Amino acid sequence: MLIHYISEYMEYLEIERGLAKNTILAYRSDLYALSDFINQFNFQSLNEIQRLHLNMYIKSLYDMKYTPRSITREIASIKGFFKWLGINDYLKHNPALAIEQPKLPKKLPKVLSMQEINELLKSDMSVMEIAILELLYAAGLRVSELTDITFNNIDLNSKYIRCIGKGSKERIVPIGQKACSALKKYLKERDYILKKYNISSKYFFIKENAKKLTRQDVYTFIRNLGKNINKNISPHTIRHSFATHLLENGADLRVVQELLGHSDVSTTQLYTHISKKRLKEIYFYIIK
Repeated sequence: MLIHYISEYMEYLEIERGLAKNTILAYRSDLYALSDFINQFNFQSLNEIQRLHLNMYIKSLYDMKYTPRSITREIASIKGFFKWLGINDYLKHNPALAIEQPKLPKKLPKVLSMQEINELLKSDMSVMEIAILELLYAAGLRVSELTDITFNNIDLNSKYIRCIGKGSKERIVPIGQKACSALKKYLKERDYILKKYNISSKYFFIKENAKKLTRQDVYTFIRNLGKNINKNISPHTIRHSFATHLLENGADLRVVQELLGHSDVSTTQLYTHISKKRLKEIYFYIIK
């Protein structure tokens, strides 16, 4: 019963809201699972769906051992969907209004020290891998932002990149000399690959077969790189480290917010807690 409305809602998210493809896929997955659950009641109308039924679905997620964070995302998907149904007069009432979110434990992101970042940079890597790591740390990019960078998005003379973040929001991020040098070296390799296959590519990062670098490629590379410092890390660990090191060295919170592409400064404030925690650890280590 819900499938038709979900398809229309996905079009709304893509065309009118301009949400990223991965975000839309996550919403679709969440709502399809809800649709499968609701189908068991054989309702003839959307207005038959009550808060009780949505709570039953959420309870089923707990029973399946979903994490509080996953359940929070599911609830956000449901609330957004039912709000849209109401706005478009598909519903007389909104059964999702009073759904309560689970309490999430405050979990500080994992960050690396500057020494650990330097150790990673000394690892045995290809020219492209060095460029990826330098850029992730120099600009604090999300992995999808890195893989989606086009050749025209990077200006190595002016030392900045233009990236498209969540919600298709564009931002300009400056990059340092080390990252620029690594990117220039990689450009020579990129040119060689494209000439070898006699093709062109709008994407900046391409693999040896001239195909676009994928998110999974980057995750695999960073995960393997973490073994050099005996840590389980991801591209987001590098992003967290970028933000934390900026704040530790006196950067303004609002500036870091802009660089990260956060729409709400409260998200960026999380990194101030990391900085304070790390300062305490350093202090107590010194006075031992």
